[in-house]
Amino acid sequence: MKTFSLSDQHCPADTQDELMQDGVALSTVDLAFDASPLPMIVPGEAAGIALGFAPGESDDCGEDRFSLLLVDAEGEVLVRLGPFGEDDVVAMWRDFAAKSGLPRMIIREGGGLATVSRQLGRVTLGNTRQRRRHGLLNGRRPRFLVRRKSARLPARPQIYRNENEIIARS
Repeated sequence: MKTFSLSDQHCPADTQDELMQDGVALSTVDLAFDASPLPMIVPGEAAGIALGFAPGESDDCGEDRFSLLLVDAEGEVLVRLGPFGEDDVVAMWRDFAAKSGLPRMIIREGGGLATVSRQLGRVTLGNTRQRRRHGLLNGRRPRFLVRRKSARLPARPQIYRNENEIIARS
């Protein structure tokens, strides 16, 4: 790769930079491009993105292969994406679900669908955590007793003037 320190110099026309990856020259055909932002038109309303085992592709290559399936509310497959290797299928599954706003589903052995994650649109729902301590003690003691009190001096003893003895004799 040729670089020049001055901006007015140009690379000669007879030299061309080679694209290299791990020491192997790449052609322009090998380059991967991002997907286009065009909407996907499918025959029905999508209800989720399911992860399923692809047995035909697994038998051909000798390793486990998985497919991502766009399914409708009845569980019918609208679009099949894949096959993908086991290394990157979960990352792609999460990414597709996050970008599309559809819940993640998995195909069980019996063929039924099970929802893995709950979400409203693009917001994933999870467990909430308790934020205030007084809710924990709500049924046991009043709120003002939960707070710590500062130290106070004991009550002053009563002093009786003009008395000779502490113990009275009759």
